[in-house]
Amino acid sequence: MKTAFCSLLGAVAILAAGATTSLANDRYADVPPVMVSPDLSAPWVLQLGHAPGIVRPTRQATQQSLRRLFQAQPDRQKTAAVQQPAKRMVMRPQINPVYLPQEVAYDGPAKPGTIVIDTHQNFLFLIEKNGKARRYGVGTGKPGFEWSGTHKITDKKVWPDWRPPAEMIKREAAKGRYLPTYLAGGIENPLGARALYLGTTEYRIHGTNQPWTIGGAVSSGCIRMRNEDVVDLYERVNVGTTVEVI
Repeated sequence: MKTAFCSLLGAVAILAAGATTSLANDRYADVPPVMVSPDLSAPWVLQLGHAPGIVRPTRQATQQSLRRLFQAQPDRQKTAAVQQPAKRMVMRPQINPVYLPQEVAYDGPAKPGTIVIDTHQNFLFLIEKNGKARRYGVGTGKPGFEWSGTHKITDKKVWPDWRPPAEMIKREAAKGRYLPTYLAGGIENPLGARALYLGTTEYRIHGTNQPWTIGGAVSSGCIRMRNEDVVDLYERVNVGTTVEVI
């Protein structure tokens, strides 16, 4: 029995020595390739954040990137939640194209060179030769300020000053609108760019800084034109021109 036990111990020792040599040699053996299952590239696996081939930034790297972003754009960081107020745009009514200057036929009795103003249709006609007239749109007297008659142009002024009559100042003050006693010529002056004075009256053919009112009964009796139109008319007529208001 003692002999059998010794034989068993010898066999165990031989096996152990062989295993040790095998493990030592395996260190230098070629490592078999790693086979990746196709399932690892499925979309649901990629969502786990540990899919092969995907490198996720560390938390520290993410914080550093955000810190650099905010340091490089301090103004955007401060104003990102504040929106600039939108600019208010005041839309003025557009003038009806029918009131723009145009050549028209004329078969009335007025002689060439005469100005005829139709206060019902709000047109001013400069009568020309050969049955033609140059027509402009105008603004005329509002209800209570209509008038008619024939006068001659007695004066012409460029960017005229405005001295509203005392009656007008009093009338407008009763409405809560206080007019100056004098206003120098300029873009803010209600007489506009040019003025043609009619006879000895207080009426004029003049420009306006409110061109959208052309075509209506809007004035206190004066004949109102667009600035570009009154400049054109100013160059075509002279002092002494007859003006018929009907």
